[in-house]
Amino acid sequence: MALVAQDMNAVNSVILDRMQSKIPLIPELAGHLIAGGGKRMRPMLTLACARLLDYPGTRHYKLAAAVEFIHTATLLHDDVVDGSDMRRGKKAANLIFGNPATVLVGDFLFSRSFELMVEDGSLKVLKILSGASAIIAEGEVDQLTAQRQIETSEERYLAIIGAKTAALFAAACRISAVVAERNEADELALDAYGRNLGIAFQLVDDAIDYVSDAAKMGKDVGDDFRDGKVTLPVILAYAHGTPEERKFWEAAIIGHLTSDTDLAHATDLLRRHNAIDLTLDRARHFGQRAIDAIAGFPSGKAKAALIETVEFAIARGY
Repeated sequence: MALVAQDMNAVNSVILDRMQSKIPLIPELAGHLIAGGGKRMRPMLTLACARLLDYPGTRHYKLAAAVEFIHTATLLHDDVVDGSDMRRGKKAANLIFGNPATVLVGDFLFSRSFELMVEDGSLKVLKILSGASAIIAEGEVDQLTAQRQIETSEERYLAIIGAKTAALFAAACRISAVVAERNEADELALDAYGRNLGIAFQLVDDAIDYVSDAAKMGKDVGDDFRDGKVTLPVILAYAHGTPEERKFWEAAIIGHLTSDTDLAHATDLLRRHNAIDLTLDRARHFGQRAIDAIAGFPSGKAKAALIETVEFAIARGY
């Protein structure tokens, strides 16, 4: 954050400018989420990767804003799909403004992101970010069809998070190599860094959904459990569970057991089978792959910050 603070001010200016509209509800609803904090991790990755490559220009400001708009649009749509109550420590936009307005403002932000890409003028950047947008949507649909399916495999789960989360991390990093006019090897190295970081990030998200607290996370604890999402902790606990424990998971994921007592029992089973620790071990594995991907770049503040970002993503409680 310190490394890219000045650049981030420029990105925030673009975000604030481009979320405006003569329809007052649009900036009001968009601002509810955008001003609600958030880590701004994806646009910061675009800025930090540009810094790693010693890019001296300013094209990446608009593109980092485009990345944040894509992310914000997906969050708005996710909250409608999931029926979420909280987002970033505040009441979810869909509860305040309603589902139709939330979906439509998400569409507006997607459209703004594509305007920013077109203004940049690079077909390659447009291909990377539009491709990532399509993959994210595919991942969300895949997750929806896997919902309440206790037999979901670890392989399918990793494919889902690779699409719905890691694709945008990868694209956010890769576009910096394009604007810096670096070779394909550098592009692919940054893509691999972002992709592996994104997988690690989501693995941690899915672990802390059971063991963090709402105040720290900014969203309700146990949302995944109540939504019947089969995440890696559940996959591992189910695989190692007794027949009785498996019956509990089957009933819970279908939606028959959703009380606070049921959530506490689920968390107890996850701990009993080390499912949280094993999930965090997987996160560390992908985190190391992210760090290894940028090994060939010269040492300095930017590289150190990118490594530290991986360490934060795994150690965080929110």
